[in-house]
Amino acid sequence: MITQAALGALMGELMMGKRLGKQAMAWGGLFGIFPDVDVLLSLPFNSGVQVAFRQAATHSVWLLPFIAFGLGHGLERLWKRHKISRAQAAGFALTMMAGHVLLDCLAAEGASVLWPFSGKRFSLGLLFRVDLLFSMVLVAGVLRLIYLTFKKQPKPSKKTPVYNPACRRACFWGLGLGAGYLCLGMCLKWVAAAGFDGDLKRRGTVYQKTLLGPARSNLFFWRAVVAREDEFWVGYRSVFESRTSKVRWTVYPQNKASLAGLEDRFEIRTLCRITDPWWLARTHSKGAWIGDMRLPEARNWGDKKDMVDSRLAHSWVFNANGENRKLRLIDESWRNSNEMFRRMLAMIFGNRAEWEANPRLAGVPGSLPEFLPAEE
Repeated sequence: MITQAALGALMGELMMGKRLGKQAMAWGGLFGIFPDVDVLLSLPFNSGVQVAFRQAATHSVWLLPFIAFGLGHGLERLWKRHKISRAQAAGFALTMMAGHVLLDCLAAEGASVLWPFSGKRFSLGLLFRVDLLFSMVLVAGVLRLIYLTFKKQPKPSKKTPVYNPACRRACFWGLGLGAGYLCLGMCLKWVAAAGFDGDLKRRGTVYQKTLLGPARSNLFFWRAVVAREDEFWVGYRSVFESRTSKVRWTVYPQNKASLAGLEDRFEIRTLCRITDPWWLARTHSKGAWIGDMRLPEARNWGDKKDMVDSRLAHSWVFNANGENRKLRLIDESWRNSNEMFRRMLAMIFGNRAEWEANPRLAGVPGSLPEFLPAEE
C-alpha cells in the first residue's frame, strides 16, 4: 500500500501540482490506494466472498472508468475554484487508480482486471509483492517532493501563483528511477528465464506451464515453478550464474485427490480459480489445506540437520462444517526473514550450499513435515 500511495503522490503532483498546489500529492496518494477499498467492502461477507472480491471489482478495467466518472462528479464541485472540469477530475482519479492496478499486476498474485467476466488473476511476475528497493525509490521521490512543496516560497502575485519547478523535476526523477528499475527487472527476468529453460531442456522435462518471479525484494535471485501433471517443480537461481549451471528442483506433489468431495464448495472453487493452476492440497481433519505456490515459500534451516523446511507463504485451512468463516488464511510471508536474506545473499554470489538442503513441506496444521523429493 505504501508503494501505491507513493506512486499516486508523484503522479498526482505531476498532473495537478500547478493547479491544486499542495493538495495534489495528497489526492494522488489517496486515489493511489483507493482500489484496496475492496478489502473493507468485503468485510460483511463470508470468507469465500472476501477471497473472491479481493483485487477484483475495484481493479477491473470495465468498472474503473465508471468509478472514476462517479468520483469526478464530486471532485468537480470540490475543485470548482480551481476551474477543473468533471472530465479532468475523472481522468485524474482514473490515472491514479490505474497506476495502483498496474503495480498489482506486476506482482505474482496479480489482479482480476477482467472481472466480472473472468475471475482469473493477470500477473507479469516482475516484482515481489513487497519490493523494498522499488518502494524506497518512490518514497524518496515523495520525501523530496514534500520538502520542496513546504519549503518557504516567495509570496505569489495576485494574478499568477508561484509553482516551484523543482517539484516537477522531483516527480520525473522518482518516476524515472522507478521505471528504470522495472526495465532492469525485465532484463534480469529474461536472463533468469534463459537459465531455467536451458536446464529443463537439457533434462528433457515435459511440463504444462511455468511461473517465474523474483525471490524476495530483489531482482538478482529468481524462483521458477514448473507445473507437471500432479506435481510442481520449484527451483532457484542467481542471475550471475552461468546458463549451463544446473538447477536443483524441489518436487511438491499437488495431490488433487485431497479435495475429493469438496470440489463443488464455493470456497474451494474460488481458491482454485484464483490460484489456477498454482495450488496444492493436503487432507485436514476439518476439511482440506490448500497452499498457494505463486509466492516464494518461507524457509527454515536447522530444525533437523541437513534439512530445510519450506512453508508456503500463503495457505488456507478449509473448515467444511464452518459457517461464515470457512476459510482461515495462514500467512508465513516474513517468517525467519533475516536468516533467509542472509542465505539468499550468499546464494546470489555463488554459495549454493547456504541455500539448498534436503527439503520438507512444513506448516500444514495437524501434520508432520512431509519429505519432498529433489531433482539434482
